[in-house]
Formats: sequence, structure tokens, C-alpha cells
Amino acid sequence: MSIGIALSPFALAPTANAVDGAVAIGRDIVELGLSSLWFGQGYSHDTIALAAVVGREVPGLEVGTSAVPIQARHPLLIASLAQTAQAAAHGRFSLGLGLGSAWISESYGADFVRPAARLREFLTALTSVLDTGSADFRGEMLTAVTPMSAAVAGATPRLPVLVAAMGPQALRVTGELADGTLPFLAGPRALADHIVTPLTRAAERAGRPRPRIVALVPGVVTSDIPAARRAAEEHTTFYDDIPSYARIIELSGVSRAADLVVLGDEDTIAARIQEYFDAGATDVVFTQTDLTTPEDQRRTWKLLGELSRARGSAA
Repeated sequence: MSIGIALSPFALAPTANAVDGAVAIGRDIVELGLSSLWFGQGYSHDTIALAAVVGREVPGLEVGTSAVPIQARHPLLIASLAQTAQAAAHGRFSLGLGLGSAWISESYGADFVRPAARLREFLTALTSVLDTGSADFRGEMLTAVTPMSAAVAGATPRLPVLVAAMGPQALRVTGELADGTLPFLAGPRALADHIVTPLTRAAERAGRPRPRIVALVPGVVTSDIPAARRAAEEHTTFYDDIPSYARIIELSGVSRAADLVVLGDEDTIAARIQEYFDAGATDVVFTQTDLTTPEDQRRTWKLLGELSRARGSAA
């Protein structure tokens, strides 16, 4: 059970050099005791490439993507990028993929049609390359054929593929073909009953190992709850109008995304993290730790590092 943090693409914008900034953060959080650093995909930089650089520059840190939308990428391209990142990070890279949404698809000129079916074909082709070094897949929605080896030297062990799946169909596909999931804005109740349980069942039916559950949890340690709550509302209202998120938010027992942002002192945050582990999370990754002040963010990272070290010692 590990604890890490995730950075949005916007978190690196104020730095003079986004790659240098990400490396500096990676070194910083390793010193604090955190286990992993995950990068969101935007339009400004490539998150797999960024993870590869940070993984190479910061020994001992797991790096991952949370998550790369599949609509604008071909599985053969993702396979080559991900294997390169795994080699660069010396086996500490995890590939997080997302189904995206209608507006993301439209921004790339792609149709958001039958996302679960597209995910199945995408994962079938991708995992073929990762498992065998080649692919010969001709599906209804995509074709992936490798006329030569697609394996990358040094990309060992076989990198884990996680999917930001929350709906029943996507979870079924993920359980059958991927190594786990990284849900965002799924409270402990929804995580246990509507993600961990169906995903584990699907993996068992497919004869696969128990899936990894990387719970992405927005939150920050702060003494100014009213200001933090206002910031949380401003930064999460967007998700209330996305059907997949609206469903999981409701299943979490709250009415809006902002209600799932964890705010409070160290004891409050630590107790909430434990609730996610109790619900079946194998990893807890805090997001949006920059909601308030740099001092609050530092306080949050310090607490997460202490909790991570404590879990490592207990193990």
C-alpha cells in the first residue's frame, strides 16, 4: 500500500522549465518519503515523456500517467512511448489510460462513440505488444499490425497498465485486459461497492491477478477551511456535468464533486486516507494539493510522506 501525489498539467506552468520543475518536485517528494508521482495529460506537454525523464532522474520514485486519453493516440504509439518510459525509469513506470469524454474527443476531431468497445480493442492491441513484442489485430474500430518487433530493450519488468474506469462496461473490460484502475472522485463507499468489487470479479473471471486500485483523492491539509472549500468548488464544479463523474459522485453519497475534496488538519486527512485503504485501494494518490497556499501544499506533502514511511515500516 503506497501513497503518492499527482500533478495536473497546470501545476508546472509557473516554472521556468516544466521538465526541470517536475524533476525538482520528484526529488523533493522522495526526500519527504512519498512513493510515487503521477502526471496528468493536457495539451501543453506529453505526460509519458515527462514521466520518463523524472523516472530516470529520480531513483526510487515510481512515476505514472493519470491519465492519457486514448482517443487521440494509437495503441502502437502508446506501446512504444510507454516501453521507452519503462526503460528510462528502470522498471518504475506505470501507464494510466483514460476513456476521455465527448469534449476531449471533439478537440482532437474524433468521435466519442462506444468508448468501452474502443477501450477493449485498444487494450487488446496494446497488451499484445507489451506481452509478446508484436501485434496483429484488426478490429472494428482500429487496426494494429507490427511488421517488425515492437519490443524495447530494457523495458522490464512488463509495465502495468491502469485504466481510469468507473462505469460498469469499462470496469469489465479493464478487469479482463488491464492490470488495475485509477479512479478519481470516487469516495470510499463508491470505491468499495462499485469499483473494487466489479473490477475484481472481472479479473477473476478472466484468470487475472487481483487488480491494482490507485485511488486519486483531491485534498489538502489546511487551517483555512472556508477558503479551501471555495477553491475546491471552483476547481471541481466542471466534473458535476460529466455523466461518468456525476454517477460516481452520487454513488459516493454526496451531491457534488467538491464534497469529495478532503480538507482539514493532519488527523482529518490521515483518517480519510485510511478509509480509502479500507475500501480496497492499493494506493492512495493525492491530487489538487495546490488548491490553497504553497505552505498548505508543503504541509500536505510532509504528512503524506510521513504516512507513506509509516506504512513502509509496517510492511
